[in-house]
Amino acid sequence: MASEPTTLREAIVYFSDPDNCRNFLVARRWPNGAECPRCGSKHVIFQPKYNRWQCGASHDRRQFTAKTGTIMEDSPIGLDKWLMAMWQIVNRKNGISSYEVHRAFGITQKSAWFMDHRIRFALGMTPGNRLSGQVETDETFIGGKARNMQLREAGRKDHRDRRQRYRRDGDLGTRQQGNRKQGPP
Repeated sequence: MASEPTTLREAIVYFSDPDNCRNFLVARRWPNGAECPRCGSKHVIFQPKYNRWQCGASHDRRQFTAKTGTIMEDSPIGLDKWLMAMWQIVNRKNGISSYEVHRAFGITQKSAWFMDHRIRFALGMTPGNRLSGQVETDETFIGGKARNMQLREAGRKDHRDRRQRYRRDGDLGTRQQGNRKQGPP
């Protein structure tokens, strides 16, 4: 096994080999050797022809892969793409969009979105954190006179008041107040 990657260029070369991908994942998932995800038995045999393990205990679903029981389970997307997407999300300050994954890895945008959401879920990056502590509020009026708008926007009578709330550490939450003429939503 080659040395593990430290840069993006090394990661691309390293994860292009399916054996490296499998060994990388197995080393992190089972540091003391592979074990059955169903019964926990360490008496498993690797079948290189099928790229899977088989448990020695007698139970249903004895065969399993490195993806079994992970966010990658039941996904036809290869480990090389999963590990590169994880590498990109973890090593970028602002993460990576599904469109970037789609373009970079040559998969559909729907598959890229699926991967992004599964990886973010596993990392605990779920949206919807409520603001708490000391909160500062600012507001802005979005709209204007119809004569100053472009033709496609002039027909809308949707002048809204937006209020933005900031936590002291910089997080932002935006709430729409409603149509100015109709009152709150």
